[in-house]
Amino acid sequence: MKRYLYLWHRWLGIALCLLMLLWFVSGMVMLYVGYPKLTQAEHWSRLPALSLDGCCVEPQKVLGQVGAQPGVLRLTSIAGAPHYLFAGPGWVRAFDGRTGLPVESVSVDQAIASARQFAPGEPVRYERLVNEDTWSHSRGLDADRPLHRVRVDDEQQRLLYVSGVTGAVVRDVTRTERIWNWLGAWLHWIYPLRGNAFDRAWHDIVVYLSVTATLAAVLGLVVGLLRWRLRRPYRNGSRSPYPAGWMRWHHWTGLSFGLVLLFWIFSGLMSMSPWGVLASTSRFSPAAYQGSALYETDHELGLAQAMTRLTDAGLQLHELEWVVVQGQAWLVGYQGDGTSMVISLQGDGSPMAQIDQALLQQAAKGALPGAAGTVERLHGYDFYYLGREQQSMYGARHRPLPALRIRFEDEAGTWVHIDPASGKVLDVLDNRRRLYRWMFNLLHSWDIPWLLDRPRLREGLLIVLSLGGALVSASGVVIGWRRLRRAAR
Repeated sequence: MKRYLYLWHRWLGIALCLLMLLWFVSGMVMLYVGYPKLTQAEHWSRLPALSLDGCCVEPQKVLGQVGAQPGVLRLTSIAGAPHYLFAGPGWVRAFDGRTGLPVESVSVDQAIASARQFAPGEPVRYERLVNEDTWSHSRGLDADRPLHRVRVDDEQQRLLYVSGVTGAVVRDVTRTERIWNWLGAWLHWIYPLRGNAFDRAWHDIVVYLSVTATLAAVLGLVVGLLRWRLRRPYRNGSRSPYPAGWMRWHHWTGLSFGLVLLFWIFSGLMSMSPWGVLASTSRFSPAAYQGSALYETDHELGLAQAMTRLTDAGLQLHELEWVVVQGQAWLVGYQGDGTSMVISLQGDGSPMAQIDQALLQQAAKGALPGAAGTVERLHGYDFYYLGREQQSMYGARHRPLPALRIRFEDEAGTWVHIDPASGKVLDVLDNRRRLYRWMFNLLHSWDIPWLLDRPRLREGLLIVLSLGGALVSASGVVIGWRRLRRAAR
């Protein structure tokens, strides 16, 4: 039996040790440079102020042309002009804010104008139209494809990706991100298999490679412990049977870092949520939280009046967003630094910093009827509600403070996080999604609030442990190469 354990570990290691080495090296790079993304803060900071003079037609005049029920409605600037943006599951549409006419296609000139809005005063040049390339693999961009790629000749030599559907900039990629990502996320997520004949099989390939690597790590720990003598040393005086060389390094580092290596590979597997084992089972209904569709709500306060009141309250408007909570429409205004105010469109309301907590709580309970819920107001981040730095995998997620957490006593153990400044549901976590936080985020990223507040300590620990895992893998590469050479002879 032992012999079969050794053989399985040997040949699985030979097959996967190089991949595991690349995972550790690329993981260290990703601590500092993540896969390119356009964060909410970057988006707001690049928008010009919305003009109040003859800005736009009322959104109700445009809603009838959308052809589907939108979950998101924003008024923003695209190529220097105001546009309505509608979005739903898997689709986006844009309409000219002044005329109400739909954007049917985005020309090269419009893409260049959009890039100039994003990078005013910088030389820009059009490159080409792409459906998907090295820096645009994210599924979040699917509704915007094809994408216009425009280069900005600024200090950071940015590449901008402009939606071929709406004309909005949806991604920016700096030269630093392009250089380091070849050794970072592009390798870590096995993106060489994306955007080609392997694209459809990419998810399954990553899952089964991770399963096999997890098995190899488990066998390595078992074999390493079987070969270690606690009571009686070997003839060479060591408790390891290997007196020197790469086999000794592999044995020692495997016992020292093998458990960490196992946790990292297993948590990477969990990040793919294989076979839906960690998929949410919560019955929380976002539609019931809204209470009615956007086009069904009454807007007693006109757009021009609402914009005037928000600016009179001291807000410089760069973007507007419509939100519906329990059948009541609200308009949220954002300025370039992310500061916001909200105003009710039903009645003679005044701008306020937040929506009444009782209304949000009532709407949330209506979205999960029959389940009792308790409300907690979060003024800081904790393990289940975190704001992450830009290079993180979750760096594009907007996680404002304060936030409301409503814990329901339903079968799925649903928790709902709500932004009181806008009334938007930020995320829904049930028992399975909280387990995902433990099995992926904790084991893989060590994103514990205590450690995140001490970034140098966290980075140091992750680098030391990653180097240990890399040494286990590198010694396996050398041993495997020597074994294959002998077999070839």
